[in-house]
Amino acid sequence: QPLWQMATKGVFTEDLRGDLIEGRCDLVVHSWKDLPIETGEETAVVATLPRADARDLLLVREDRWAEVEQRRRLVLLTSSPRRMENLARFLPRALPGGIEAVEFRSVRGNMQTRVAKMWQEGVDGLVLAKAALDRLLAAPGEEFAETRQSLRSALDQCRWMVLPLTENPTAPAQGALAIEIATSREDLRARLQAINCRATMAAVEREREMLRAHGGGCHQAIGAHVLERPYGRMAIVRGRDEAGQALATFEYEPTRPWPAPVDRARLWPLETSPNPWFERVGREELPALPADGGGLWIARADALPADWTVLASRIVWTAGLPTWYRLARRGVWVHGSAEGLGEQEDPGIGTLLGQTSDALRWWKLTHEEALEESVAEARFRVLPTYRLVPRTSPPDLTPYDYFYWTSGSSFLRALECCP
Repeated sequence: QPLWQMATKGVFTEDLRGDLIEGRCDLVVHSWKDLPIETGEETAVVATLPRADARDLLLVREDRWAEVEQRRRLVLLTSSPRRMENLARFLPRALPGGIEAVEFRSVRGNMQTRVAKMWQEGVDGLVLAKAALDRLLAAPGEEFAETRQSLRSALDQCRWMVLPLTENPTAPAQGALAIEIATSREDLRARLQAINCRATMAAVEREREMLRAHGGGCHQAIGAHVLERPYGRMAIVRGRDEAGQALATFEYEPTRPWPAPVDRARLWPLETSPNPWFERVGREELPALPADGGGLWIARADALPADWTVLASRIVWTAGLPTWYRLARRGVWVHGSAEGLGEQEDPGIGTLLGQTSDALRWWKLTHEEALEESVAEARFRVLPTYRLVPRTSPPDLTPYDYFYWTSGSSFLRALECCP
C-alpha cells in the first residue's frame, strides 16, 4: 500500500517512540522526514548532524531511452505525491526527446529493493532521495560492499539527473537525521549538543513549519525546502494542497538588510535582455569539443556550438533553468543546474561519479575575452565559443543610482563608458 494512503501518521516511528517513553532505549536516530509533523510532548528531537545533499535524483534506464523518445512518455517509480505533482510539470521541459507525459507507478522498499524494481517490465526509471544513494555508495566497511557494488552497477546502466530544488523542493527535512530522546532525559539533551548542527536544525524546523501551515502529513503533494547561504536564506514551497490549490512561493531573507525602498526611476536595468553593452557573435574558428571527458558548464544555451554532438554520458551543468530548458529542446541531456545561485555552487556529484567532489574538471563555455579576465576559478578551464563585440551606443547611466550586474564583463564595460 502506498505510504500516503496509510491512515497512521508516523508509521515507521511510533514503535520506536514507545521504546523511548518506556525507557527501553536512550535515544533513537531517525531519517527526519519519516517523523510526523505533529509530535507528542513526551519525546523531543534535540540534535541533528550536518545535512546530506537533500535533492532528488532521477534515474532512467539507458536501454529504455530510445523507446521513451519514440513514444514520448516516461514511466517512473515513486510513491511520493510531492514528486508526482512537481515532476509531472518539470520533466517534460527538462528532458530531451520531446517527452509529452510522465506516468508514475507506486514503489516500496529500501533503496536496494526500489533500484532492483526499476528493471521490471514497462518501467523506465526511478526517483529517489540523492542522500540515500550517496550514503550507501560512500559507506565504509565490508558489510556494505555488496550493496555498493549492486548500486554502482545499476547507476552505470542509467542516465541520471539531479533535480533542482526551485522546481522540485524536497520533503521537509529530507537528507537530515533526527536524534530523538524522552523529554525527561535532560542529561542526554545537554550531551548531544556537542554534535548538533544548528544550521541544519534551523532549516529543518522551518521546513516543517511551512508544511504544517498547509496541513502537514505525507498525504500532501507539497515540497518545502530552506537553502542557507552566506548572503541569505531562501525558502521554497511548490506543489498542491489537499484542497487542490496550486502552491509556488519563493521567499528570500538577506543576511544584511535591504536598503530603503528605491525609486524605480533610479534603478538600472529594469530589463536584462538584450545585453546593452555587447553583441554576442560566433567565433570564426570554433574549438572542438574536448575529448578529455571534462564536464561542460554552460551559462547560455547559445554558447554550445550547434554542430557539437554531446553524448548523454558527458556531464552538462547549467547556470540556470532557462538554459537547461533550451538545451533540452536541442536534444541535450542536462545533469543538473546551479539554479541561478552562482558559479561557486558545488554540483555535489562526486559520489555519483565514483570520485571526490573536486576530481571532475570543468570546461566553462564562454566568450573569448574571458581568457584575459581573472574570472575563472581553479575548477574551470575556459572554452571560448563566442565573442563579445562592444556596442557603439552604450546606455547613459547618469540618471541612475542603483545597479544590478548580470556579468562581470558588463560591469567592466559600463565602468569604462561611464566612470
